[in-house]
Amino acid sequence: MADQFWKRKSLGEMNQVEWESLCDGCGLCCMHKVEDEDTGDLFYTNLACRLLDTSTCRCTDYKNRSKLVADCLRLTPNTTDAFEWLPATCAYRLLAFGEELRDWHPLISGDPESVHEAGISVRGKVVSENDTDEWTVLWKVDEPD
Repeated sequence: MADQFWKRKSLGEMNQVEWESLCDGCGLCCMHKVEDEDTGDLFYTNLACRLLDTSTCRCTDYKNRSKLVADCLRLTPNTTDAFEWLPATCAYRLLAFGEELRDWHPLISGDPESVHEAGISVRGKVVSENDTDEWTVLWKVDEPD
């Protein structure tokens, strides 16, 4: 992308189109997570939100997700405390903490498939809540670095 807006604007200065384009489509934020109460460590399961299309790694009802899924995390520039729940590779988290986007990010590569080709996305690695009894599948999915 010729206009690398994320390098010259803070998250709060971005318009809605810019903000939404930061999502790389990995689907990791839509995975159920478990926090170790003793250490605070966060573990990703292989169980995806019922709204996640596991083949495209996109929400099937993005506009209404917060109404349909009570614990859906809606990110804004004002919810930076929630960014710690995001994967280490997430553009929102990276930019909030002063880091650069990864070279496989679609804004860098110009290809929306690059996140999948790099093995960062959950495509082919997860089970939807729609396809299993809730919480019957709880093993860790490795979070990318």
